[in-house]
Amino acid sequence: MIIKRFFTLSLIAFALSGCQPPPHEAEVSGEAQGTTYHIKLVLDGTPTTLEAARREVSTALGEIDAQMSNYREDSEISHINQQENTGWLPVSPEIVRLLAIAKTVYERSDGCYDLTVKPLFDLWGFSRHENKVPAQDEIDALLPHVGMSLLEIDAVNSRIRKKGPKLKIDLSSIAQGYSVGLVAHRLEGLGIKNYLVEIGGEMTVKGRKANGDDWRVAVQTPTPLTREIEKIIDIREQQGTAIMTAGTYQHFFEENGQTYSHILNPKTGRPVAHHLRSVTVMHDDPAWADAWDTALLCVGEEEAARIAEAEQLKVLLIYDSGGKLTEHMSKAFVATQ
Repeated sequence: MIIKRFFTLSLIAFALSGCQPPPHEAEVSGEAQGTTYHIKLVLDGTPTTLEAARREVSTALGEIDAQMSNYREDSEISHINQQENTGWLPVSPEIVRLLAIAKTVYERSDGCYDLTVKPLFDLWGFSRHENKVPAQDEIDALLPHVGMSLLEIDAVNSRIRKKGPKLKIDLSSIAQGYSVGLVAHRLEGLGIKNYLVEIGGEMTVKGRKANGDDWRVAVQTPTPLTREIEKIIDIREQQGTAIMTAGTYQHFFEENGQTYSHILNPKTGRPVAHHLRSVTVMHDDPAWADAWDTALLCVGEEEAARIAEAEQLKVLLIYDSGGKLTEHMSKAFVATQ
């Protein structure tokens, strides 16, 4: 599976009509959690101010960082990982919810989506940009400590239990979706009904732009070191939708003439070897969208297409076919176009 460092750029949000926002369309932007965020708001007719929106965004991002950051030793998830025992551990309702979503996607992707792959991700050096090809015995030593099946979740009592004490959890591949969802929820609490929330390229949108047009999103061509546009998506669903993309083209390294993707198969402990380059998922819930784009990217183009139809997901796959990038859209995705 892919572990996204907070956060990997995979979508480009932009105004096709010009560089400047249209009248009455405000913007909040900044840096947080190792990336940038850009939020467009339509404030006309709302009981709030731009400054109040800025405060709400900052507060929400700070809360997420304190709970889910892998780079803060005092974060909640770091404290959980430091507990090497098999007793019940109390966790926040937010983390329990994300773990429950992740376990469902884990089961429906035949174990390819796995938040406990963190030790393997660290071993390959992707966490700190210190990439190396580990020895097989190093991989084999970690595999017994990886697997969502080793994690018991008690959502009712907001607690978890590790069946293996060395189990480590990395929420990055689902926390990105949760982040845009939480920010959107806080904005709606201020009475804002028309917005585009983008963090590190992942986003959720609702309503329309200030000029009445649909929000438009561009999916990046999945090739390294380029920022070309592969596809434009008009968001006609005004009740709100998330658009999440995961790709193999952002983080990889080469050694002895071979390319190694950061997409790791948790069963083998090694990078996947298929031709799927990127997965875009549209979903009502940003956290579910983020989990699914990662899971489908892990399983490869054929299995991803099958799962997308079985789960009735809105999915755009871009894969390499004979040296040419090819698109595949699920039936549910086609219906949105």
